Amino acid sequence: MTEKNTVRVAVIDMNKGVANQGMRGILSILEAYRKSTGIALEYEVFDLRLKGEIPSPDYDIYISSGGPGSPYDGEKEQWQQDFFALLDAIEAHNRLEDVSKKHVFLICHSFQMACRKYKVGQVIRRRSTAFGIFPVFLTEEGESVFKGLPNPFYTVDSRDWQVINPEDLEFSNSEAQVLALEKERPHVDLERCVMAVQFTEEIIGTQFHPEADAEGMKMYLLMEDKKAAIIANHGEQKYMDMLQSLDDPRKIQLTQQHILPNFLKEAILALQEA
Repeated sequence: MTEKNTVRVAVIDMNKGVANQGMRGILSILEAYRKSTGIALEYEVFDLRLKGEIPSPDYDIYISSGGPGSPYDGEKEQWQQDFFALLDAIEAHNRLEDVSKKHVFLICHSFQMACRKYKVGQVIRRRSTAFGIFPVFLTEEGESVFKGLPNPFYTVDSRDWQVINPEDLEFSNSEAQVLALEKERPHVDLERCVMAVQFTEEIIGTQFHPEADAEGMKMYLLMEDKKAAIIANHGEQKYMDMLQSLDDPRKIQLTQQHILPNFLKEAILALQEA
């Protein structure tokens, strides 16, 4: 924190210029948190994939968004090198003694990239797109930012890629902990994909979208092209079920009210204690 006790948040936009509700969701949570707590919180947005903007390592908190395309898209790109270098710099800082720790939250595309970087499981393409409101199941390690949520809780999931770990080989070589998994599908011979990981004590990520709110999701679903695509790919009943789920306060509304606010609370408390 600065001398004026201002909390500085860097928001990394991974959307590559594609219109989305995710950034609006992240920024609205930051605004609501600032208003409800009275904490002097400032944030700045960095458009990484489209403009190559990368925050310096001197922010207090980092939130990196989801985005379109493959988590391997940046393999030979400068923006991926910059992103991974930033995570390295944050880790190096956090290993120092007597410093305020920097906290990071990684969402969807950013989460998949982090799983590649930290060699957590296998990042592979799904057989079909996952899109909808689904239950997520916490593991024994899964508390942290999930305090106040039931098990399972419900969230928005939108992805063509997934992280799986068929033989627990990768996780054994990392300090990472799996915090949540997708639902069991006994009738399908496929691994349960990883839905949340604690990469280090200060770096956490989710496959799903904790920033998604009912208002933004409804706006998205009511767009004619999105409606047509969902019905074509998943059927009209799935579309109607999704709309109905948005009105249930026990589902994504509850998730949106807990996960990122819990993360901010933990990160700011650590800054204050330091």
